[in-house]
Amino acid sequence: MVETREFFDLPAMQHKDNQGLAPRRATDPGWAHGTMVNGGRQKIKCKYCHKVFLGGGISRLKQHLAGERGNVAPCEEVPEDVKLEIQQHLDFKVSEKLKRQKGLKSNKNSSTPCFEGMEEEEGDDNDAVRIQKPLSVLATRRRRGKEIVEGASNRTKKRKKQNLAAATPVVGLPLRQNFSSQESIYEADMAVARFMYDAGLPFSAANSCFFQQMADAIAAVGPGYKMPSYQSLRSKLLNKVAQDAGVYSEELKRTWEVTGCSVLVDRWMDRTGRTVINFFVYCPKGTVFLKSVDASDITNSAEALLNLFESIVQEVGAKNIVNFVTDIASYRTTGKLLMNKYKTFFCSTCGVQCIDIILEEIGRMDEVSEVLAKAKRITRFIYNNAWLLKLMKKKTGGRDILQVAVTRFASTFLTLENILSLKDHLHRMFTGKAWIQSIFSKQRAGLEVAEIVIDPLFWSFCDQTLKVTKPLLSVLHLMESEERPSVGYIYDAMEKAKKSIIEAFDDKEFDLMPYLKVIDHIWQEEFQSPLHAAAYYLNPSVFYNPSFSSNKVIQKGLLDCIETLEPNLSAQVMITSHINFYKEAMGDFGRPVALRGRESLAPGTWWSLYAVDCPELQRLAIRILSQTCSITRCRRNWSMFERIHSKKRNRLEHQRLNDLIFVHNNLHLQQRRAEAVKAKCSKGTLDPICLEAMDANIGDWVEDMGSMEGEDLSWMDVSVPSERTFFSHEVQNMDDSVDSTEDRSSNVTKGIDGSDDL
Repeated sequence: MVETREFFDLPAMQHKDNQGLAPRRATDPGWAHGTMVNGGRQKIKCKYCHKVFLGGGISRLKQHLAGERGNVAPCEEVPEDVKLEIQQHLDFKVSEKLKRQKGLKSNKNSSTPCFEGMEEEEGDDNDAVRIQKPLSVLATRRRRGKEIVEGASNRTKKRKKQNLAAATPVVGLPLRQNFSSQESIYEADMAVARFMYDAGLPFSAANSCFFQQMADAIAAVGPGYKMPSYQSLRSKLLNKVAQDAGVYSEELKRTWEVTGCSVLVDRWMDRTGRTVINFFVYCPKGTVFLKSVDASDITNSAEALLNLFESIVQEVGAKNIVNFVTDIASYRTTGKLLMNKYKTFFCSTCGVQCIDIILEEIGRMDEVSEVLAKAKRITRFIYNNAWLLKLMKKKTGGRDILQVAVTRFASTFLTLENILSLKDHLHRMFTGKAWIQSIFSKQRAGLEVAEIVIDPLFWSFCDQTLKVTKPLLSVLHLMESEERPSVGYIYDAMEKAKKSIIEAFDDKEFDLMPYLKVIDHIWQEEFQSPLHAAAYYLNPSVFYNPSFSSNKVIQKGLLDCIETLEPNLSAQVMITSHINFYKEAMGDFGRPVALRGRESLAPGTWWSLYAVDCPELQRLAIRILSQTCSITRCRRNWSMFERIHSKKRNRLEHQRLNDLIFVHNNLHLQQRRAEAVKAKCSKGTLDPICLEAMDANIGDWVEDMGSMEGEDLSWMDVSVPSERTFFSHEVQNMDDSVDSTEDRSSNVTKGIDGSDDL
């Protein structure tokens, strides 16, 4: 038997002779799957079936691996993904050769009439030798190349059918990169980047789960794939994706009769006062986008809004609705009118907005306002200077101060929390040698910021503020989580938050009462509903906990829910008679498996399993515990909504735009649902160039303070990529005070499309 050595075998690489090694400077992907025999590049052994080729070199091995019949028998042991990669590689090589030959054929001024052009010798791509060939030889090679292309074309058609049948692409990106040079990977990255910059897409588009799926699908097809045309994107492809989104929507609708649903009213308003209302429907299986309405002309008319809301109730089905969640500021009155008219469901205000209003009121208190003002001076000073930002990144190990969340004031207090966590890093930054020797340490602004950072009283007030806001932020995160319906936990979470605040202040009533007054007033007046109280009572993880305590509000809330959600009088009697079974954990409620499931199972699931002997109570509990108490937030793309609500549209164009926004929102909701399964945290580091940062509205934390003495560059001019991705016209939230930075970033942060061609 002929001795061989593996190409990647370390001892072989350290041996003096070259037996088993690839040739010097070889980068051909085929060398990863074969070994040289006795150091000869023409004698190669396949790693999978161990067949030895006595001639033909690496090209013969690749034909063997790709399954090309004719010159060599195909390999029966090669993995399918390797086979596919080598096939794509060979197709690409043939395509490149034909391109070169076409270029040579058009060169009529050749100085060598007996020879035509130059051609790469088959073998190592990186070590190719360009030699002149006689015309007869070239003609033979061309014929052979044509045969290979035809064979490659047949293989491509066959692979396309296989890829269409597969649920996911066969080829993974890391494996693809193994066969690609760093230069080709770089060129692919640049092609994607140029497309996104030219189209004005937000950088957050790269976070879409469909982004990598698109790349994998294109890679599976191989070189030569033609992207969809403008016409197909706006017609047949849009129709197909809209149809798929409709199927997803219908799948969710079928569960509404059992679990009930929550209608969510999300209001958007721009600077000119234009108002768009988006309607969503939530159920435990997911959230679906229903429709978008331009409400600019009716937003001040309670009667017109009531008519609009009624049309949504009719579309969803009054018997399916349990909770109608509205905007806290404008639509609370209309919601009450709607609830009084139907008397079969509840109308409540968005819990996330209530928490944000509480945080806003806390932020207006004198001590808290002063703390926030000083914290903003720190961030403005750092984020408007390249050198300081770089120094901060160095001291904090690359961490940023700014934190983005679902609302403006949540972002504010999360950022304050982050500043406190970076206290020691900031202290070292403003007392270190680099700072002392810099020109900024001599400026008035620098001296004032340094004084804030080293002031113990500032950090003490930060800590006291966060004792109040951190528990509230936890409640906010609970409501934003899509892991379980939040209505069964919100009452208990708010009680625990208030208890945590009281304990943090050691029952010092004088310091504590201003905060509790704000919390109680907004929470009880604006948000609390009988639905929340009943869900608190019916949630087994809360009810059977020793800390549970019932009161008049809880008891009345439960009775109100029974009367509202179950209009049948005999069913109401059955429900109230069975409540005691649940209270005393009798029957199936007391099974050992039911006891263990109180904490581990979602409340609605628990009731579906252990309340079969109490069907009326079971149905009521499942419908109550399957609701949400906050409005769904989707990406806000004003350019898309401006086109859909434009009056300069014919019927066909309007339908296409409706399909587009339906697809856009429902794809986003499906992606977010998938991310929720991964239990991703909602807070994250701010990248203001991304469109989502608009909603955070924390531009006052990075607002330009004017040119610094001795430094005429803003931090946006820094050449380090991580330091260029913060300040843009998006994060300033339409603040006109920073003209130069806005001009630089406006081209990047345009809408999804700059034209009106749909």
